[in-house]
Amino acid sequence: MEKQREAWGSRFAFIMAAAGFAIGLGNMWRFPYLTGTHGGGAFVLVYVTVCVLIGIPVFTMEIALGRKARAGNILGMRKLTKKGSPWVAFGWLGVLAAFFICTYYMQIMGWLFGYIVKTATGQLSGLTSEQYKAAFDGFMANPVELTIYTAICMAIVAFISARGIKNGIEKVCNVLMPLLFVMLIILAIRSVTLPGAMEGVKWYLKIDFSKIDGQTVLDALGQAFFSIGIASGGGFIYGSYLEKDSNVPSDGLLVVVADTCAALLSGFVMFPAIFALGLEPGQGKQLLFVTMSNLFDKMPGGIIFAMMFFTLVFFAALLSAIGYFEPVLTTLEDLLKWDRVKATWIGITIVFIVGFPTILAHNVWKDITIMGMNIFDFDDYLSGNILMPLGAIVLALYTVFVWKFENFKNDSNASEKGYRVMNWWKPLVMFLIPAALIIILVRGVFF
Repeated sequence: MEKQREAWGSRFAFIMAAAGFAIGLGNMWRFPYLTGTHGGGAFVLVYVTVCVLIGIPVFTMEIALGRKARAGNILGMRKLTKKGSPWVAFGWLGVLAAFFICTYYMQIMGWLFGYIVKTATGQLSGLTSEQYKAAFDGFMANPVELTIYTAICMAIVAFISARGIKNGIEKVCNVLMPLLFVMLIILAIRSVTLPGAMEGVKWYLKIDFSKIDGQTVLDALGQAFFSIGIASGGGFIYGSYLEKDSNVPSDGLLVVVADTCAALLSGFVMFPAIFALGLEPGQGKQLLFVTMSNLFDKMPGGIIFAMMFFTLVFFAALLSAIGYFEPVLTTLEDLLKWDRVKATWIGITIVFIVGFPTILAHNVWKDITIMGMNIFDFDDYLSGNILMPLGAIVLALYTVFVWKFENFKNDSNASEKGYRVMNWWKPLVMFLIPAALIIILVRGVFF
């Protein structure tokens, strides 16, 4: 007898979980530093446009396909086609992307957890700009410390995942997602009310069209793709727990809007404060751990806001990590017939073992490279530049040639109320989206 499949307890629960999966380090880290790199409002405008024209349709496509399959990524694609079909590659690519993302993403969670501890214990107080950078470099050079924090974060993810959809993921997301937005709003208000912060607000919102070039569009395209988590397994698996009459287009729209709002709010947290305290916005990947630590130390009541900020980003990373891990453990359940608890703890152990070299890549194995990259960067490259774009292309081609647009529209519009897939989506689905995804893949592999 086929095991009864779990389902979300409510529409709110699905939206909170799917938004939690989408809102992660891409919003809190990557979006602000790309905005800083590309001069503020111009990048924001292009990014929002890409989210509307590409992000919403593709995420809707993935959720609707998961709901149609009502099974894990690989088993679900086998049900929709047949075992051995080339279209099952979409399931495999999603699971592999999710697995390799887990191997390094949970390590970054460990960095955040470590910074929460260091902030609370005063280890990051009263340092100079150079000392903040040295503190981060010293943290990366300590494999024991990194391993302990990473193992703690993996255990947290496993504990929540083992409890299932309703008793684990749903309960956590229903609490942490609203709390995440509350903290974002509080931090944004504090940031924009600092003396001199309005210069940062003006810089962030001012649209200088001369800043928009091909690189701006490509970076916005990639940011929307990675932030929403397209073809990384989570959208399909979360969609598979939906009831057949759920409103996929409306839910997909709300999730992408929430994801975009979180990114925009994170900019209001960072840039007004950065300008108010005379720091540079274009700090690249150091923006989160070095620049923001320096910023909070100079801010009145900084330790409180620093704790809130790093806790906020940790929560965002945690909810995304749970979403990335779900396809992995569901695949173990489906293919090996393990129960959820066994699949969870064996799965997280495998993730830790495979991911351990990414910890050593910052220190004792820093000289070991693959294709000119250290192991951590190669892991990121493999999942983000190859597996996810390939999976998204397979999804787009499956929709165009097998599912067909009319069937996609009808399946997605199972509910008679709310936002619906419209006929004007057809050129987006048939032409714009496949072309954009191919550009992301080519750019990621060759440039």
